Amino acid sequence: MTIILGVDPGSRITGYGVIAAEGRGWRYVDSGCIRMKTEDSLPERVLTIFQGLTQIIAQWQPTQASVEQVFLSNNADSALKLGQARGAALAALGHAGVVVAEYSARQIKQSVVGTGAADKTQVQHMVMRLLQLEQCPQADAADGLAAALCHAHASANMLKMTITGLRRGRGH
Repeated sequence: MTIILGVDPGSRITGYGVIAAEGRGWRYVDSGCIRMKTEDSLPERVLTIFQGLTQIIAQWQPTQASVEQVFLSNNADSALKLGQARGAALAALGHAGVVVAEYSARQIKQSVVGTGAADKTQVQHMVMRLLQLEQCPQADAADGLAAALCHAHASANMLKMTITGLRRGRGH
């Protein structure tokens, strides 16, 4: 069993999702949001993200993580703040020795919904179905779970390709 932590970084709300990859399936473990106070300065927000993820990592002991990449934005200030939130997440994961993979929002949506242009409600719906959840997770938490599922899919596909290559004698 592999524990995977998915992170959807944000400077106001950072969503996270924890799943257990077991054989060919996945099991929901935990999800939620790290919320920053609107009056907090950017350094305080970055610290909140780092500390929040450090607690989640300590609790669930993931060995792998998936973090959404920064998208290009017309607003440079927003892109910089998002980059700093990602930096806090990457620092927390790196500090704990967790292996990190990065995926674009489009890749995550494609993996979970089947289209890279999916909206948040479509992502929430598919996360609910894939993980057999009774309640719809909050949008940012669903994005964190989607990031974890994307990595689980990608890891399973890499394993299949490796095994197929070894069977064909290409792995030497």
